[in-house]
Amino acid sequence: MNNIETAVDCFKGGFNCSQAILSTYCESLGLDREAALRLASGFGGGMGCMGGVCGAVTGAFMVLGLAHGSASAGDKPAKERTYALVREFVRRFETCNHSILCRDLLGCDISTADGMQAARERNLLTTVCPRMVQDAARILQQMLSEPETAAIA
Repeated sequence: MNNIETAVDCFKGGFNCSQAILSTYCESLGLDREAALRLASGFGGGMGCMGGVCGAVTGAFMVLGLAHGSASAGDKPAKERTYALVREFVRRFETCNHSILCRDLLGCDISTADGMQAARERNLLTTVCPRMVQDAARILQQMLSEPETAAIA
């Protein structure tokens, strides 16, 4: 099974979108899976089910940070490279999905009781969300394997 399938299966298995992305890539980047699942647990549903930035997107940001981020306050080049990678990820994700916001992707605001009810009634969490996880994992997989990704600054 590849990372894209693993991420989608993780989501379908009951973890949120952010957990599905981060936990798929974490161990290869030096982060324990249990720690990754805990770390990403508050980012699902657009940051705590507030309909903000999609959890699959924030999970990808965390993976990009693990792969390329700075671990010292003075490492400005790593910080800038990570910011550039995040912007590139957003550009690619928006090309596929026109937004990175959960409420836009779902077409309803799950931060409200009515919005969450609509999402459940329309099965959006089981139809739209797996596609967002799949797209995020696919884009992330491409970016992590591209030699030029390391050169983005």
